[in-house]
Amino acid sequence: MNPLKKLHAEQDQAVWLDFVARGFVQEGGLKRLVDEDGLRGVTSNPAIFEKAIGHSDEYDDALKAAGDERVIDLYEGLAIADIQAAADVLRPVYEASGGQDGFVSLEVSPYLALNTGETLEEARRLHKAVARDNLMVKVPATPEGIPAIRDLTADGININVTLLFAQGPYEDVANAYIEGLDKFAASGGDIGRVASVASFFISRIDAAVDKLLDQKIAAANDPDEKAALEGLKGKVAIANAKLAYQRYKRLFAGERWKRLADKGAHPQRLLWASTGVKNKAYSDVLYVEELIGPNTVNTIPPATMDAFRDHGKVRASLEEGVDEAERVMAHLAKTGIDIDAVARQLVEEGVQLFVDAADKVLGAVAGKRQTFLDTGLDRQALALGSLDEPVKKAIETWRKDGLVRRLWQRDASVWSGADEAQWLGWLTIVEDEAKKAADYAAFAAEVKQEGFTDAVVLGMGGSSLGPEVLAETFGPQAGFPRLRILDSTDPDEVRAVEAAVNLERTLFIVASKSGSTLEPNVFRDYFLGRMRDTVGREKAGRHFVAVTDPGSAMEKAAKDDGFRRIFYGVKQIGGRYSVLSAFGLVPAAAMGLDVEAFLASARTMVRSCGSDVPPDLNPGVQLGLVLGKAATEQGRDKVTLIASPGIGTFGAWAEQLIAESTGKEGKGLIPIDDEPLAAPAAYGKDRVFVYLRIDAGADPAQDSAVRALEEAGHPVVRIALASKASLPQEFFRFEIATAVAGAVLGINPFDQPDVEASKIKTRELFSAAETDGALPPETPVAEDENFALYTDDANAEALRRAGAGSDPESWIKAQVGRVSAGDYVALLAYVTRNPEHLRPLQEARVALREKKHVATCAEFGPRFLHSTGQAYKGGPDTGVFLQITSEAPDLAIPGRSLGFATVIAAQARGDFGVLSERGRRALRVHIKGDVAEGLDRLKSALS
Repeated sequence: MNPLKKLHAEQDQAVWLDFVARGFVQEGGLKRLVDEDGLRGVTSNPAIFEKAIGHSDEYDDALKAAGDERVIDLYEGLAIADIQAAADVLRPVYEASGGQDGFVSLEVSPYLALNTGETLEEARRLHKAVARDNLMVKVPATPEGIPAIRDLTADGININVTLLFAQGPYEDVANAYIEGLDKFAASGGDIGRVASVASFFISRIDAAVDKLLDQKIAAANDPDEKAALEGLKGKVAIANAKLAYQRYKRLFAGERWKRLADKGAHPQRLLWASTGVKNKAYSDVLYVEELIGPNTVNTIPPATMDAFRDHGKVRASLEEGVDEAERVMAHLAKTGIDIDAVARQLVEEGVQLFVDAADKVLGAVAGKRQTFLDTGLDRQALALGSLDEPVKKAIETWRKDGLVRRLWQRDASVWSGADEAQWLGWLTIVEDEAKKAADYAAFAAEVKQEGFTDAVVLGMGGSSLGPEVLAETFGPQAGFPRLRILDSTDPDEVRAVEAAVNLERTLFIVASKSGSTLEPNVFRDYFLGRMRDTVGREKAGRHFVAVTDPGSAMEKAAKDDGFRRIFYGVKQIGGRYSVLSAFGLVPAAAMGLDVEAFLASARTMVRSCGSDVPPDLNPGVQLGLVLGKAATEQGRDKVTLIASPGIGTFGAWAEQLIAESTGKEGKGLIPIDDEPLAAPAAYGKDRVFVYLRIDAGADPAQDSAVRALEEAGHPVVRIALASKASLPQEFFRFEIATAVAGAVLGINPFDQPDVEASKIKTRELFSAAETDGALPPETPVAEDENFALYTDDANAEALRRAGAGSDPESWIKAQVGRVSAGDYVALLAYVTRNPEHLRPLQEARVALREKKHVATCAEFGPRFLHSTGQAYKGGPDTGVFLQITSEAPDLAIPGRSLGFATVIAAQARGDFGVLSERGRRALRVHIKGDVAEGLDRLKSALS
């Protein structure tokens, strides 16, 4: 008779197979083993599925058909289908054995091995999903797993307890099973249909102990001692198992067990696992031949099964040499090797090995998902040069430490351990908002029906920059209003917006999370007043919607003023992370974008960056590690953003996200947006480049410039979008990347202490001005007919030492002279944002970069206060700042004693005051007369 069949026929030992794969089951391989070898069960684990899925194309058709789903759902779908198919093959064995054999085992996620509650939840979910009576759920014998084993048994679920190595934990497991049966019986359950196995791992014990013995043999001088130690090699695992079997017989005897047995209970059988021989010096069937005994199971890997079928010998070996087994274990203890300590280490290593295997199988699925999604997922490619190795090390650290999962679990220790967990609502916002898609569609239909020709967002920072990207990228949609953005208190910009629209056919979207931000409130005051003048007090509110957090002052004002709608944000989402919430979706709906499709695009990236995607295949995590390591390892903290013309405004949104999140505590990334491209020699060694490229709308000049940067050794991240329609993916990719970069930097990426400092100073200045009738007078440090220059005492003294004299030009040159390698220059212009003013600022940037080989920024105030302002004040002290102000004809604000000119002046002074307090190198240039002419003069002075 076939030796495998003899095991059960003659010795009552069940043979299970430690393997499963789709083709093997579908092509009849499993059934042949049942028919020809008397196979009575199957076990699986993440390592088995990794080999099956990651190293074959058997699953490709199923993955293609599944499409854009979460990686864990794709994997589980494959695994569960295989388990169900195997269970169906083994169903006749299950029936014939009265429900005591014919099982297929499926393991709970190894990521949960140290969490009792989550293990319970996962095991119950898998039991329900597989929906086969002959399923065994595998639960590890960790201290956290043992209570779960008890409670799952009490649910009547069949459990395969895995990762057993020592006698003590085995007894705990057996008692947990017995307690579970007691509970199940007490609840009226049929305990006769419950089965369980306790999987004792064999070869891993010998592998670990033999290594320790070899160390002792090498250290021993006495030949007899060496021989005695040699005599223990290859003996300990079998001795340990034989003693476990003796303990099994004692545990499942006596009055307590007899009461359960009388109700039909079956003992928890010992299962010998890891029975493939790892040491080639031993017989290849050692761990089968020496562990044969009644009412036990041996789960055998395919190669060992083939070997035993070929030359295995069957005898009742499990009860042989029990006394010798006792002596082996006693001798081992005398050598100083603690088997319990070895077992604890093996449990830890076993969990980690399964985690590693789970990472690999999920990575295999993630990789295939990316391939099959093709251009449906924005692609990311890295050319990192010397940064490659540090990034690879960081990726492995994040994988091994489970940091992607911990991020998604909202574990604040990923960052600074402060209040980060309270600010991670954006992780799930896409799914949350998708449930409201019908409401957004109804709002869009209402806006269209009303015949609005314009929709104007009144907001700052995160409330305005995301909508600006949508307006500029997608443009007007047929039948819907044109989306405009107002995020400046410059009087001429306010006038320009008013002049561009017909108030009677305009919808204003007042957006403020806190409801207390100065700018949205004065915008609302101004345009609500103008609307009342135009359509009357009763109808004015119908031209307004509010987007704000619940309970804010804005909510109350909107209700009092009869606004058409109030949309609510999520308090657990900061403004810069809010574009995929109501703050981005209300403007999107108003301008006629399909919100459902918009969120579906974003969801593709959410799933690609999920907790189940290992860091090497996780695009958001990967980008974040590149940016973080570029800064910390190589001082490349100037994140230079390049984008195809069709998505050019994305950089301003990303700039705000990166700067406000990371620039604090003297650390941070300095984003560089819209800087004209140059040859590689123009850039210092402090740059890392991120290039967002639209396949169908790329700029050949950008392609050429980026290629040259790569060839010169600058680190470059390329992100390829099939079309503008996939831009929502980038919002989420960059949010994840920024959070990860913050973790690498060791800061809290969700607070903004220096933005608040500027707001406070501005409010104080404006409130005082409303009381006094004007801002307090200032004395320039230098002045002529074109400019008046201002700075604080410390900066003035430093600039005089650097050559500043009586004329403004000498001060400007002295300020430029303070720029050193690794610095950046920021031109902070509190002037009307328009092409006429942008041109000289851009030209000045280029001149400064060519002259100093440093990164440059050109920002318009006050909008940058809610964006890069945080990094300028709280980030690394490498900025050299030139603030630019001007005089603009005032514009009154209804209900307030002072107008917009005073607001923007107070904001500029508040900004400069905080820069000064932070010890930044700052100089303010106030332009007299025509702003465009003044900017050209300033450009000349800077050049």
